[in-house]
Amino acid sequence: MTESDFVAFEYLEQQIPKAMQNNYIDGYMNFGWQVTDRTPDIGKSTVTLKLKRDRNLPEKAALNRLQKQFEQEMAAAAGLERSKSSVPTVVAMTVGLIGTAFMAGSVFAVTNQMVVLCAILAVPTFLGWALGYFSYSWAKTRRTTKVGPVLEQSYDNAANYCQQAFHLLH
Repeated sequence: MTESDFVAFEYLEQQIPKAMQNNYIDGYMNFGWQVTDRTPDIGKSTVTLKLKRDRNLPEKAALNRLQKQFEQEMAAAAGLERSKSSVPTVVAMTVGLIGTAFMAGSVFAVTNQMVVLCAILAVPTFLGWALGYFSYSWAKTRRTTKVGPVLEQSYDNAANYCQQAFHLLH
């Protein structure tokens, strides 16, 4: 062995969304990182990646800058992916909650012997509860359509940073 065979490594540990782990792994490879371990986080929808790379890479400052930009784009994409289900969930819960408010009015009406008002308030109650399901589907479709182009742009930007890093390394 000679002095030129010596390799010093630097290490990185990242917690990433489980659904996006392949995107992250493919991306980090372009920055010179090798995956040494991939551990699912129990009870969470995340994975912990342990990575290593040669400490003496050429153009390391530029690679670090590009890697930071890549991570920011991927974090934005992860947020957009989450919003595709969280926003529709909030919409559906709001519709269901409005239905429940009508149920409260219906209960107060029946306790005050206002049976007709109770029956009138019961109709929007059941409509609100039933529409909660359909509003989720509607909102999910709408959100996916709205977020799709922005999400694609984030993935394209992340790929662009990876490509620039790849060219620095090769």
